[in-house]
Amino acid sequence: MSVTSPAPPPPPPAPTGTVAARAVNARKVYGSGDTVVNALAGVTVDFETGRFAAIMGPSGSGKSTLMHCLAGLDSLTSGEVWIEGVNLTELGEKALTRLRRDRVGFVFQAFNLIPTLDARENIVLPLSLAGRDVDEAWFDQVVTTVGLGDRLNHRPSELSGGQQQRVAVARALATRPAIIFADEPTGNLDSRSSSEILSFMRSAVSDYGQTIVMVTHDPVAASYADRVLILADGAIVHEIHEPTTDSVVDFMKTFGE
Repeated sequence: MSVTSPAPPPPPPAPTGTVAARAVNARKVYGSGDTVVNALAGVTVDFETGRFAAIMGPSGSGKSTLMHCLAGLDSLTSGEVWIEGVNLTELGEKALTRLRRDRVGFVFQAFNLIPTLDARENIVLPLSLAGRDVDEAWFDQVVTTVGLGDRLNHRPSELSGGQQQRVAVARALATRPAIIFADEPTGNLDSRSSSEILSFMRSAVSDYGQTIVMVTHDPVAASYADRVLILADGAIVHEIHEPTTDSVVDFMKTFGE
């Protein structure tokens, strides 16, 4: 008679500097009884430092929920989330707010710029809120990378959608965060502007060692990543390493996306 060994426990948190973010048996449940929805069904995943990961999946698969919980914007029902060796599930609200401000960057589909501030003021806003000085050398490097040198005195209303998203990317990079979470960052952009933004993000990873986790439905956007995670029903069901547009499209066809 064979005896089945118990499943091994989740691995301990990796040392800071190797894994930027990690989820361990992450579960998120909405509702109860007949209306219960398991948005995350026990996800365990690491996001390595200096790598670009894309998260894809059908509507309702849990991809945005996973990102929001990893970023500390939403809380888990059970399980753990770590950023740079810090367990977010053990932090109080003030400490969590401080960590998000200091160690996490965000890029959203809607840009989320302050309309009364010019591009430079929007970029350095997280530093201003934290009472930190601007590293002008790094600021110049970021601005050069995203090609905003001649637009710093313009307000969002004076910028195109692509330029506004460049400002948002620069703002996310300005604090040198441990990780940047990007939620459909090219969703409101035309193909040329999308390509520029994705190239800037790719450069931030390849040239400056930034870590980016991006939720997207676009196979072209996903092809800029080092790794694509496919979610369905709150679980990771497939990974594609060194993705191309074709490899992502081919899998999504078989997957039924």
